[in-house]
Amino acid sequence: MCPSQEGGRNPGQGRGSLDTSRDQQPLPSACIGQGEEQRPDPVCLPGLLPRSAQARWKVTVKGPCFGQGPRELDCLLLRHKRVKKQRKKKMSQKQMKEAFVSNLNGTSVLEITQGLCFPAFCILCRGLLIIFSQHLCSFSHTWRTRFFIDFVVLVVPLVSTLTILSSFILLEHLAVMICWVGLLYQIYQRRTCYARVPLQKILEKFMKISLESEYNPAIACYRVINSVFTAIAILAVDFPLFPRRFAKTELYGTGAMDFGVGSFVFGTAMVCLEVRRKYMGGSKFYYLTKSLYSSWPLFFLGIGRLIVIKSIDYQEHLTEYGVHWNFFFTIIVVKLITSLLLIIFPLNKSWIVAVSITMLYQLALAFTPLKRLILYGTDGSGTRVGLLNANREGIISSLGYVAIHMAGVQTGLYVLKNRTHIKDWVKVACCLLLVSISLFISLYVLQVNTEAVSRRMANLAFCVWVVASSLILLSCLLLSDIVLSFAKFLVKGALVPCSWKLIQAPSTNKKHSEFLVPEAERKESHLCLVTALNRNQLIFFLLSNITTGLINLTVDTLHSSTMWALFILNLYMFTNCLIVYILNLQGKSIKFW
Repeated sequence: MCPSQEGGRNPGQGRGSLDTSRDQQPLPSACIGQGEEQRPDPVCLPGLLPRSAQARWKVTVKGPCFGQGPRELDCLLLRHKRVKKQRKKKMSQKQMKEAFVSNLNGTSVLEITQGLCFPAFCILCRGLLIIFSQHLCSFSHTWRTRFFIDFVVLVVPLVSTLTILSSFILLEHLAVMICWVGLLYQIYQRRTCYARVPLQKILEKFMKISLESEYNPAIACYRVINSVFTAIAILAVDFPLFPRRFAKTELYGTGAMDFGVGSFVFGTAMVCLEVRRKYMGGSKFYYLTKSLYSSWPLFFLGIGRLIVIKSIDYQEHLTEYGVHWNFFFTIIVVKLITSLLLIIFPLNKSWIVAVSITMLYQLALAFTPLKRLILYGTDGSGTRVGLLNANREGIISSLGYVAIHMAGVQTGLYVLKNRTHIKDWVKVACCLLLVSISLFISLYVLQVNTEAVSRRMANLAFCVWVVASSLILLSCLLLSDIVLSFAKFLVKGALVPCSWKLIQAPSTNKKHSEFLVPEAERKESHLCLVTALNRNQLIFFLLSNITTGLINLTVDTLHSSTMWALFILNLYMFTNCLIVYILNLQGKSIKFW
């Protein structure tokens, strides 16, 4: 019992009551605390308050236990609200993370295009830095120093570009351009070949130099850039410092992560079995069988990802692929369909197949219920009942990725064609750049008159955007490789891994032919992060996905500070890159087929 101010109980009132404008309700004894100043337990308040009082967040309590006159319990109600939020916090963590990456509209095409050129300049800077430090400054490189250079020059800038420096991309371009221009100038001033020959004569001799490489470094760098970008983005998107405009869009728009999905398909197509068969020979049906056989690891990876995601109740973006579908299943479908198409149609007509598929698909979206099916399901209410309704985005959008794959096949045929002189590769880079500009103009017309870019549907505008952006990145990488080859041409015995090897043309003076293709180049490839990532892309992708899941399960990414998030991102990339780099040092390339 609680004493009143006058030493007794007020006979006109019970132990406690709630007085509102409409009704009164006594507090149960379980909700009244003991002590000098008793208050109702806030957990019991919601069931006691009438709706009118809850809406006003104010009640009046009368009685000797609560003092004379009215007393406001706003603080108790606020405390109750806080307790309720804390109770729901663990339950709603998944929903909070899903909402954090949903309903986004992307950014401009121009901003993404500017960002695509940045890694090409970083790769050029890295090559020039290796030449300058190792051959002109006599700085010996161990595997540790080479890994440190590659990581700091190639990976860290990309992490910063996608996070804290996302609004300063032009300044980043300016800074990197100043670096590589300065390095190239120093290399030219300290050149050990053609020291007294004027620049015009040097360029004439350089244009007669032939190139020899086991693989095209531009395509290798393209695929590595895409892998590194994907690895950074899949974790960074869960942190507040990752700009929401770079995340995947909900329905329409161009996000940086939207390009990453299509770019992966395009890069895989450039080096697919059918393209390599063109230059290796062999039966079509043999490579079809081999291509189909190579799909089984992707199937088990897709099933494994589905089981893990569902069993641990991991956050998902439902409208990305659907309930059960994931990107591994999309790759399988694309692989199967394109393998059959490339048996029926000639390889050099792949671009016609790509245009035909994407045009017919866009017409189906515009003049049939297909778009309504993708967006709202078979019943028009967004149902997820049935296999098709549950995974409609992933299943139907595969047609768009088939078109992107066929465009990548045509590009791979063109770029991998044997060419002898530097001037031929200059023409290739300029040709890719012109085609890319033409596609960007077409994209503008499509978005104004037909439909905006939609990754969710993989429509015509999306396919055009992905191919145009991929070509401009590839052309920048080719131009960077040409500049790097010129720097190697100026320095005797210059070794830069993952770059073209130079050989002297037969018609020119063979005085310098001995050092243009050094045998030590083979050893240098083991000290290259780009080569390591290119050889073990699947392992790197799986490592990135596993570590991303572990970090999301152990770290509150939504409330992480900027410095903490940057530390986690760089440590995460450092660990994954180091594992793949060590595998490459040991000469191991892990494959599942």
